[in-house]
Amino acid sequence: MAKTKLTTLNDPRSAAAEAYRTLRTNLMFSSVEKPLHTLLVTSPADGEGKSALLANLAVAFAQGGNKTILVDADLRKPAQHELWGLSNERGLTTMVLEDGALASPPLNATDVPNLQVLTAGPLPPNAADVLSSQRMTEIIGLLKARANYVLFDGPPVLAATDAALLGSKLDGVLLVVRAGHTRRDHAARARQTLERVHVRLVGAVLSNAPKESGGGYYG
Repeated sequence: MAKTKLTTLNDPRSAAAEAYRTLRTNLMFSSVEKPLHTLLVTSPADGEGKSALLANLAVAFAQGGNKTILVDADLRKPAQHELWGLSNERGLTTMVLEDGALASPPLNATDVPNLQVLTAGPLPPNAADVLSSQRMTEIIGLLKARANYVLFDGPPVLAATDAALLGSKLDGVLLVVRAGHTRRDHAARARQTLERVHVRLVGAVLSNAPKESGGGYYG
């Protein structure tokens, strides 16, 4: 089980856990006029650590007393079910295919009060079609009604159009860049790709930062 990557649970007094709480606060107060209730976390390319970062961020939101739903919307390489040790037989794509799942979403309870996880479910032949559909817009609305915050794990921006399509339906997008890994030109291209479809890019977060810095956030 990959719960060892959940620093916010395993070492809540660490500098890294505090960095996630700081990031949570920054996001909650990023715009008083346009508050963030739905957020996509993505990265320029694969291997940036976005899924583990989002899982920790979701824990931080829930620990702050906020009803939180973590959704795995990476319908190409989903990871949240592995991070949480959950089955992936039913999930987001189940809600797309089954009307009954709209009324009763296949949400998974976690050991964290206020936090539920919706895994990706069976992978579709065309993820972009699913994420851009009207049905997806309906699902977002239904999940939003059940929680204070709905946090989406999306595929990398440069890998496919999925992240841009989904991001355009949500209140904001957070871009994860990995220290010593993310190429500067990839980060710039990812930002341009998102801005081209008028996605609200709320900022970027640095993963795998040197230990003494405990992580970082910048607008």
